[in-house]
Amino acid sequence: MAAATAGAMLATAIGGAVGWAAPPAPDHRSTVTVLQHGLDDLHGLGVSGTQGLVRDGGRTTVARSGVADLDTDAPMPVDGYFRIGSETKTFVSVVLLQLVGEGRIGLDDPIEEWLPGVVDGNGNDGRQVTVRQVLQHTSGLYDATGDLAALQSADEFRRHRFDHYTEAQLVAMAMRHPPLFTAGTHWSYSNTNYLVAGMLVERLTGHRWYTEVRSRILVPLRLTRTFYPGDRPTLPQPHAEAYQQFAPGGSLIDTTVFNPTVAASAGGLVSTTDDLARFWQALGRGRLLRPGQMAELHRTVLAESVQEVRPGIAYGLGIMWIPNRCGGYWAHFGDMPGVSTLNAVTPDGHRSAVFYRATVLADPDRAPAVMQREMALLDDLICA
Repeated sequence: MAAATAGAMLATAIGGAVGWAAPPAPDHRSTVTVLQHGLDDLHGLGVSGTQGLVRDGGRTTVARSGVADLDTDAPMPVDGYFRIGSETKTFVSVVLLQLVGEGRIGLDDPIEEWLPGVVDGNGNDGRQVTVRQVLQHTSGLYDATGDLAALQSADEFRRHRFDHYTEAQLVAMAMRHPPLFTAGTHWSYSNTNYLVAGMLVERLTGHRWYTEVRSRILVPLRLTRTFYPGDRPTLPQPHAEAYQQFAPGGSLIDTTVFNPTVAASAGGLVSTTDDLARFWQALGRGRLLRPGQMAELHRTVLAESVQEVRPGIAYGLGIMWIPNRCGGYWAHFGDMPGVSTLNAVTPDGHRSAVFYRATVLADPDRAPAVMQREMALLDDLICA
């Protein structure tokens, strides 16, 4: 869900090692087998449908498991559209870093300088919060998603799923709460940070954040199936239906149709596994950022709240470093109601893996098992 954070998504992952050593080139048949078996395992754990893709250089491996619709048993599409949730944050961060490279804003500029009065009240002070801290989740700003009624229960979802929000409205909701800590002293994932980031893009360019994402990333990379739907509540065909279990023991609720402005610049994009894999490869190969901005993207701090999950997990500027048995990978996971997506890309950008599932479970036994299997699958695909 939009309310899910990177920490929550990783909360059931398994441990790994630190340091990077380039893995050997994979055998294509082995990649097919690992991906298919992993997706089948997820389906067996109660996920209605799941689909994944691995790109090794220019070679693509695709697999799917389960069904796209529990009522019709239609098969999962091999490259269907889905809501990518917080992977949106990486796109927004890249745009802001491009603007930094153009000299239009500084990473250590205070938010108040560019958005006067936006981060203010109840102990919040935009003079003490910088652009870097917003992108890095060290701002201490409260996560506004926790106050959104549509994400709290099945009944509330049905009642509020078409509600419209702007980034400014969502940030104002967050300002009703005091900060979690003094900016720069700790790390805590908050969607509010990237709502502020989206507002910064508009302030600097005069265009909405998604317009800049399109012109600066999507068009140059020819990612023709990635877009921001705005108030449009439906997905293009083909797509899988999304199913959310709002409470343990509860039934699966179809959450496919809803207004994605609830996530906006923190998680509103729609894409496909192929587009995402190509985006992550391009980013890893330095095609989107100058060397100085790439260095800033990868300058991480310890993601304090998830160290018990996997020691060494760190967060850069809209990107995560996940250590594993062959070194580690860059990533950013995402959740929206009824859909969860995970990705990984090697440090050299050569190999990327993306998969999503069209079911989000709340049962305390099945949900951790699903996340553990997903993390293990990413490790296997990246480590070949």
